[in-house]
Amino acid sequence: MNASASIDYVHRISVVIPVYQGEKTLRGVIAEVAPLVEGFTTPAGYLARIDEVVLAYDRGPDRSDAVIRELAASYAWIKPVWLSRNFGQHAATLAGIASSGGDWVVTMDEDGQHDPRFIADLLDEALAHASDLVYAEPVNRPPHGFVRNSASKVSKRMLESVFGGGKASHFNSFRLILGEIARSVAAYAGNGVYLDVALGWVASHVSTAPVTLREEGDRKSGYSYRRLFAHFWRMILTSGTRGLRMVTGVGVLFFIGGILFALYLVVVRFAVGDIPEGWTSQMVLTALGFGVILVSLGVVAEYLGVAVNAALGKPAYLIVRDPDAGPLGRAASDVDR
Repeated sequence: MNASASIDYVHRISVVIPVYQGEKTLRGVIAEVAPLVEGFTTPAGYLARIDEVVLAYDRGPDRSDAVIRELAASYAWIKPVWLSRNFGQHAATLAGIASSGGDWVVTMDEDGQHDPRFIADLLDEALAHASDLVYAEPVNRPPHGFVRNSASKVSKRMLESVFGGGKASHFNSFRLILGEIARSVAAYAGNGVYLDVALGWVASHVSTAPVTLREEGDRKSGYSYRRLFAHFWRMILTSGTRGLRMVTGVGVLFFIGGILFALYLVVVRFAVGDIPEGWTSQMVLTALGFGVILVSLGVVAEYLGVAVNAALGKPAYLIVRDPDAGPLGRAASDVDR
């Protein structure tokens, strides 16, 4: 494909915003998005436009619903999605994605900390590196307290390195997703699955683009430390079976250690002979038995892990169209340019 055809192609973008407490901030976010509906050119020279903004109302405590109705009446490109009750941010995001129709899907928060002008940078990153998932990578400290920021950073690193949570350190609610990937995830992801973990199941190339975060709008965060911990725990439970394999591994180590300890005690028993009667056999049985129990639990846990993955909707495969026939095929090579 030549450079002219690639540059002239207009990338259609759906913006998905889960709305919980957006009464004070949502109008400002939409006002910033509105100019992009007319079309824009990315820094790399690609043409794009926002075709729709999907507002997934998650039944929050304020009058966000009235604001959504007002915005929908004012702008034809606003698409409200009404959830029957409060399901949480990730479920609302999935509902919005399922209702989208663009070549690309951008997810943003309602509080104004995500600047829509960085959508162009996310798109450039996707086209430059053939990425079907691009996360915003903040260059400044997120607008939260020190404890929350530190806990978030440590938990993501732990999830990524210990529990096999993919590129957890990159997880961010400001993301650009290839449309067919996003909608497929929304279709099969089971109840309780962590969205970014589900995306990691099928995304072939994940990258990041630098952005600057802004202060949240004039509202109190809806996330308490208890909810944040529950959020982190769900990431662990849906990230895979590596944590279960750790149980098996510890069991094997205890079993091997028990055998070595048993040999040591037998040698000491015959060489020294001053070990109390019955103590050697008791310690050997304890060490070996504990190892056997842990290995058995690990094996059972692996079987449960297979069942859990099926319940969460993890697909065995995902069929997509030829990448060269979709939006990623509209990227001009450096030689063409």
